[in-house]
Amino acid sequence: MESYVKQVATHLLQTLDAALPLLTAIDNAAATQKPAPEKWSNKEVIGHLIDSACNNHQKFLRTMQAESHLNFIGYDQDFWVMTQQYNQRDWSELINLWKSYNQHLAHLMMQIPDEALSKTISIQDGDKIDLAFLIADYVAHLKHHLRQILH
Repeated sequence: MESYVKQVATHLLQTLDAALPLLTAIDNAAATQKPAPEKWSNKEVIGHLIDSACNNHQKFLRTMQAESHLNFIGYDQDFWVMTQQYNQRDWSELINLWKSYNQHLAHLMMQIPDEALSKTISIQDGDKIDLAFLIADYVAHLKHHLRQILH
């Protein structure tokens, strides 16, 4: 039977496959538009998901490497999005980076041994969560933001 984390990885790949044609149907100009001045554009949302992939990549690997528990730093998502100026990037390039990074994360998830899934992490001394939850929550977070774009 396929392990839980491998099921999550497979679900992530299926989500990418389903979302990709819908994302590529959005043109560059439309992806740049903000729904409100304080809201992110589609480019910025995908940029945020790239940042999330980057941060979670570190969390997955470092949690696997830890003896049993790891305290990880948080990140200011608005600062990351603002500083990287995602609205100035080409939409198709952002989509390709997002897709490739997540394909790699799905590959990584499939390499995680079941015994590592109970190792825990906390973010800035917050509550402890195990690696299995962190992985599933990452995919749920990704899907939440895709729904924002594709509503």
